[in-house]
Amino acid sequence: MKAIASRENPLVKRLHALAGSARERRKHGETLLDGAHLLDAALLRQWPLKGVVVAESGLASAEIQDLLARCPAEVPRYQLPDALFAHISPVDTPSGLVTVIDLPAEPPAEALTRDVVVLDAVQDPGNLGTILRTAAAAGVRDVLLAEGCAGAWSPRVLRAGMGAHFGLRIRERVDVLQALRDFPGPVLATALRPDARSLYDIELRRPTAWLFGAEGQGLSSALLALASECVVIPTTDAIESLNVAAAVAVCLFEQARQRRALSASHSSPGGD
Repeated sequence: MKAIASRENPLVKRLHALAGSARERRKHGETLLDGAHLLDAALLRQWPLKGVVVAESGLASAEIQDLLARCPAEVPRYQLPDALFAHISPVDTPSGLVTVIDLPAEPPAEALTRDVVVLDAVQDPGNLGTILRTAAAAGVRDVLLAEGCAGAWSPRVLRAGMGAHFGLRIRERVDVLQALRDFPGPVLATALRPDARSLYDIELRRPTAWLFGAEGQGLSSALLALASECVVIPTTDAIESLNVAAAVAVCLFEQARQRRALSASHSSPGGD
């Protein structure tokens, strides 16, 4: 493991830039995984690694030592003093471990035939990462990000995603109208409109394209016009609407519940 102690070291400068700048991440074609959990998730998925950086205090962690032992031998390892590690950390409370990976290539624009989540101008990294984690947990593989969304592979979004990225097909800056042109199922938009139907009154067992906009401005008019139906999540009068990440979770798991109920009815005695 190579020890580095200077802020003037080229690697330290690059890591600091990657931590805080989307432009620098695009320039170098790299991003950072913060913390042990993300490295563990990357190793489980056999994701290619470019380097592992550990704070001096992190070397005392049995978890980090185990992860270092699991990394392929050819992956470079670097040790930084705690103060220097804090300088390159992408989060305010340093975890003691960051991993450098390449930004992945954009997945091919294949025809969408299964469930897909479409996000419009979701800019909060925590919300975006949580949505990606929820989509993966609900069994959705395809996520489309329209213009105006936060970068899916930024360190903060990756941290909130907790490893979900490695099992999803994420496409960014997508022409959603083109991508959904031949989608075979309903296109549902969450929107507070007079004609919106309750989520719980809609049959959700077919492949579905879900459209979600950011808090405040909601979906753009172009994407809203694309929807075959608008849905609303019923809430008490005290709350007008839900955070977008919470809304995604409610919708996707209501869909999963309906499908599970259908499967159970078919497998039970007397089922169709």
